[in-house]
Amino acid sequence: MSRPRDAGIDGVLVIDKPAGLTSHDVVDKVRKRFGTRRVGHAGTLDPGATGVLILGLGRATRFLSYAQASVKRYRTTAVFGVTTTTQDAAGEVVERRPVDLSEAQVRAAVAEHTGDLEQVPPMVSAVRVGGERLYKKARRGEEVERAARPVTIYELEVLSFTEDPPEVVLDVRCSAGTYVRTLVHDIGESLGCGAHLRSLRRTEAGGFRETDAVELDDLDKGHLLPLADAVRDLTRVEIEDDVARLVANGRRLELPSADLVEGEHLALVNHGDLIAVYARKGDELVPERVVAPK
Repeated sequence: MSRPRDAGIDGVLVIDKPAGLTSHDVVDKVRKRFGTRRVGHAGTLDPGATGVLILGLGRATRFLSYAQASVKRYRTTAVFGVTTTTQDAAGEVVERRPVDLSEAQVRAAVAEHTGDLEQVPPMVSAVRVGGERLYKKARRGEEVERAARPVTIYELEVLSFTEDPPEVVLDVRCSAGTYVRTLVHDIGESLGCGAHLRSLRRTEAGGFRETDAVELDDLDKGHLLPLADAVRDLTRVEIEDDVARLVANGRRLELPSADLVEGEHLALVNHGDLIAVYARKGDELVPERVVAPK
């Protein structure tokens, strides 16, 4: 079977990923629908998870790392008293424990799991240890030591709590790389009864909300957003035509403001079109990604 012809399409799609598909499944479907191989996504969602999945087509694929590194928001349901091999409902039950929790106890535990935390990645994850993805080791029944990683939970709110069944719905705003199922697992351990994640929906990512997302079956070329939306979360600076020519050639620029933090990124646009992403380095702005000419 011949591969689809690359139609030279550039832009961004914001998809409401359905449950049951991997993020790569969604990429494959978009490749076929748009007739291009140059499609990538900005942050994996597990097959059971739903919600905001940002895809880049064509030249936008080179800028997806900025959306991937952005702050994310999720809505999740945690079930107390049951732990699983995967820390979510897809795994096998490891242990069942009695649960005797009040809403006040849950809210206190949730408050203790905000701010800067250290997380040990779950075995069923894409983190590499010894050059191999952890989930591949897990499939063979292996369990290995994993180094804890720093994450930040900016907001963690209890949306609802029920005693029977014992579960809580949480709104989580967190740094990139946070495992929400591990957060749920850790909250359960701190309460002494264990917990696992029953459902997960990404509600915000890369400057987009779930209301911006399109159902996969409804997707067409009319939903393609401009290349500049690949970096929607970055501070945008409109530049004049003469500066745009310098930027297109990767020239360094004078620092426009001393208020910029070292390493901070700026999206440079000309007449609304993305030209490049620059970052502060010392007293200059240096190019990090420049949009390639057509």
